[in-house]
Amino acid sequence: MFKKRLLAAAMSFALVLGISGCANTKNTGNTENIEKTVNTNADAASTEASTGSQLATEMVKVEALDDNYRNYYEIFVRSYCDSNGDHIGDLNGVTSKLDYIADLGINGIWFMPVTQSTTYHKYDVVDYKSIDKEYGTMEDFDNLTQEAHKRGIRVIIDLVINHTSSQHEWFKTACEYLKGLGDNEPDVSECKYFGYYNFAKEKVNGSYYNVPGTNWYYEGSFWSEMPDLNLKNETLMAEIKEIADFWMEHGVDGFRMDAALHFEEGDTAKNTAILNDLFTYCKEKNPNFYMVSEIWADQSTIASYYASLTPSMFNFAVSGGEGPIVKAGRGKYSAERFVTTMVKSEETYVLENPEFIDAPFISNHDQPRVSNNLNGKTDDMKYAGGLLLSMGGSPFVYYGEEIGMASSGQKDENKRLPMVWSKDDTTGITNAPAGADKIEQDIDGVDKQLKDESSLLNYYKKALRIRNENPEIARGKTVIVDSLTKDDQAAIIRTWNDKKIAVIYNTDDVSYEMDLKGTELENLKIVESLTCDGTSAELNGTKIILPARSIIYLK
Repeated sequence: MFKKRLLAAAMSFALVLGISGCANTKNTGNTENIEKTVNTNADAASTEASTGSQLATEMVKVEALDDNYRNYYEIFVRSYCDSNGDHIGDLNGVTSKLDYIADLGINGIWFMPVTQSTTYHKYDVVDYKSIDKEYGTMEDFDNLTQEAHKRGIRVIIDLVINHTSSQHEWFKTACEYLKGLGDNEPDVSECKYFGYYNFAKEKVNGSYYNVPGTNWYYEGSFWSEMPDLNLKNETLMAEIKEIADFWMEHGVDGFRMDAALHFEEGDTAKNTAILNDLFTYCKEKNPNFYMVSEIWADQSTIASYYASLTPSMFNFAVSGGEGPIVKAGRGKYSAERFVTTMVKSEETYVLENPEFIDAPFISNHDQPRVSNNLNGKTDDMKYAGGLLLSMGGSPFVYYGEEIGMASSGQKDENKRLPMVWSKDDTTGITNAPAGADKIEQDIDGVDKQLKDESSLLNYYKKALRIRNENPEIARGKTVIVDSLTKDDQAAIIRTWNDKKIAVIYNTDDVSYEMDLKGTELENLKIVESLTCDGTSAELNGTKIILPARSIIYLK
């Protein structure tokens, strides 16, 4: 235990020294891998010490549970870290921050689209087998995945198959074909790409747009420049599987399926069949392959998509400004209601897929940031983060959430602002996306928060460490201890592989004395206290003092 603490202290010190910059981070000196077995998912870290101009680095690899229960970190590459001075985030910038990510307790990264695109957000794909030139090269991506894997971090990327860019060669070729048809009927044997999209001779609805120079129309549900793909087309689906092969060969461990609710509007059976088919194909190539899908809907609809037998759906039912995590964070949702909601999710989803892995989150790139929903109150953000990281499954943290970054309004660009590594050192800091409003981030950067034991960042680090050291939290089946659950106090037990961990919540803003006598928790001991002010719970006999707004773990 002493050695672990000493190592953690050394890692934290090294990260403080080098965290603000990300342009010149290439390691020199010898690298030594030291295998250790501990019960944690915190797979990697590094220590850096500077002697004159020499940088000596020792990588410590920690053996972890090698499954698809992960702590994921969503990254918008453009706004994360710039490595070459052009003020646009890039893949090498992310690579330079992998030690920070690993030290945070993250062991999975979800990258928003990295393929060639015409827009800043890159959800309009021009070439599926490419890296956007703003972000770097395929060699940069290969290096990133290799370095992530060395640290035990898996990599998933957005796979956007609901639509392409209007500048994709498939679509441009199909449109040119239609222009040359005259009064003749199209034939997919002459142009297979005609079958890749939803073309019609009439404007079916407001989501259809004219193909210039013809009397044909195409569907573009999200935008005229993002024509919808026809996923009923078998030739197209075979091509999508080739795209999946390409990315798996380049080290990708899974896909985040964008807009899966809209593949075939209103047809859950068809959409779940598409997900199942692609996941089954990828899993045959990689038994550990992971998939998480965007089903922005209510709990019952999300549950229906688990019939796809794919691992995860984002749990939109618990996210957002009016979701139970944020409402409990601001004190408007009791502990009793929180655990009841949590258990209902588990019980609902498991009926459709017994092997489901929940994917809870607080906010993402399409939603106002948690800081805005909680008025920038650090303690509220801490508690919301602690609640998220106490939930089962694979939680997703949006970059900058761990330091309290803010957004503004509903403009997408405002939700994807530059990561604040430092307020004093601009090395690696990106420009905001074009069109974003000027938003002052009234927070300390990563560099200062790492040094402040009471910071939001260090709260996240502790919550993630607790999660990593106690695998029952992510993997266990949840049972509410009814006798200890009422109003602002609640207790649950998670069981996994015959191991149990109890979690007690106090959502009140004052401390509370709870008597464990006669309950399943009576003979357990406190293993961790997660509190906003850094105090610890106290156990005297069978009575436990729960600090205000606390999450207490017992074994």
